Amino acid sequence: AADTLFRPGSISKLFTWTAVMQLVEQGKIDLDRDVNDYIDYKIPEAFGKPITMRNLLTHTPGFEEQVKDLITFKTDKPNLGEYMKTHIPGRIFPPGTVPAYSNYGASLAGYIVERVSGQPFNQYIQEHIFKPLGMNHSTFEQPLPQDLAPNMSNGYQLASDKELKFEMVTPFPAGSLSSTADDMSKFML
Repeated sequence: AADTLFRPGSISKLFTWTAVMQLVEQGKIDLDRDVNDYIDYKIPEAFGKPITMRNLLTHTPGFEEQVKDLITFKTDKPNLGEYMKTHIPGRIFPPGTVPAYSNYGASLAGYIVERVSGQPFNQYIQEHIFKPLGMNHSTFEQPLPQDLAPNMSNGYQLASDKELKFEMVTPFPAGSLSSTADDMSKFML
């Protein structure tokens, strides 16, 4: 059905990057400034070079990728600030030198969107991307809002297995989007 929701996973990052660039256009984020200037904790120094928003957007912050606590089946809302402060990955490459996929980096960009805009990430995306585009069946909220939950498609490990519970993506700006094909086409256009 047209109102069936699915989880596009890391395509969620495109919405995070769009939010960042909206704030860049407003002069509230500088792509080449140290990300530590935007957060309420500190990414440890390494390699004599700060990590910038440009590094986050291009997957070149130099973080080691980690999957610990990335996905959970708990039903309480993830706390982004707490996750960011307690899951800082090791810095293994100088920033800007080696492309290395980073869920943490994408979520850090989302956390900066929260801090700079003064709005929770989910609310910012709702007001500044979903609403203007008429994406009425999309959300980053976890668990799903009651009006959208009945439309979520089920996930399966194998087609012959029982359906899986709704996965909660703890660093949600990196991958918690739930949307419909119609809504995604509005974003694409």
